[in-house]
Amino acid sequence: MISGSRFWAAVALILLGIATLSGPRASTALDTGYVFVSSEKDSSVMVLNGQTLEKVAVVKTGGRPRHLKLSADRKLLYVAAGEADRVDVIDVASLKVVDRLKVGEDPEVFDFSPDGRTMYVGNEDDGALTFFDMASKKKAATVKVGKEPEGVLAHPDGRVVYVASEVASMIHVVDVAARKVTANVLVGNRPRRLVLRPDGKELWVTNELGASVSIIDPATNAVIGEIQFQPTGFRREDVTPVGITMTRDGKTAYVGLGRANHVAVVKVPERTVASYVLVGKRAWGVTLTRDEKTLYVVNGLSDDMSVVDAATLKVRRSVPVGRVPYMAIVDD
Repeated sequence: MISGSRFWAAVALILLGIATLSGPRASTALDTGYVFVSSEKDSSVMVLNGQTLEKVAVVKTGGRPRHLKLSADRKLLYVAAGEADRVDVIDVASLKVVDRLKVGEDPEVFDFSPDGRTMYVGNEDDGALTFFDMASKKKAATVKVGKEPEGVLAHPDGRVVYVASEVASMIHVVDVAARKVTANVLVGNRPRRLVLRPDGKELWVTNELGASVSIIDPATNAVIGEIQFQPTGFRREDVTPVGITMTRDGKTAYVGLGRANHVAVVKVPERTVASYVLVGKRAWGVTLTRDEKTLYVVNGLSDDMSVVDAATLKVRRSVPVGRVPYMAIVDD
């Protein structure tokens, strides 16, 4: 028979064990399956269940949240809040804002260095790329670029950062070590987003007012190709490509065509359009799930997100995601 003191000691050990087991699991929160969608007009990020696409939570942020990016360990979600001149940090486990990073005026798009120590932020109002030190949480440097820097992409080798200037219609190549622009590449009208082909041999840039994608050779910083978009029934001025993503094998790219209300499916090696998929109004952000079976398309003017089957290129459903949604990102 167990004495009273021994009994309660055993209970305490059991409870301690349960707390030890549950604590780390809750804090890591990996592979939650959550789909995060930023909403410009609601100043919030909507969190959806990745299986049911039912709303889990709405996290309030600074004004006009746009670009989203998960930390490498997927414990934190970073949100560019343009009107608040900061990047908000959301803890994925608790779905609460746990930090606010003062990164300069009107941040829209940002990226991290491969080692995660530096955040590169495009400050639209300043016409600059900010180097933000993640350890000290302070600006480390500012590099002047063309007006209204939009897309920001850090090369995986850590040596350069690409910045798209809307007004200058250029891609600026910023040397990280020297902290200066070393090349200016003229592309189409109003470049917005960038993606590197997985083998690193091509940089693709969407041109919002050029109805096109420019293709750059990163070795020479020369434009080596262009793809034009013209879905049936739309005038050229209505074709405004912005969001772009590419499959891991580098064979297929998906491009959101903005006010043309379609996504272009592009054969990457051939540089040809294979198909157009009709989605919502102003198809903006495009995001693939990790298994690449589902494409999420955020539609800024119909306030919804189209869920596209990547195999059949059919829209399975449309999900309301707040007012003027900007982009989606998936923790899977």
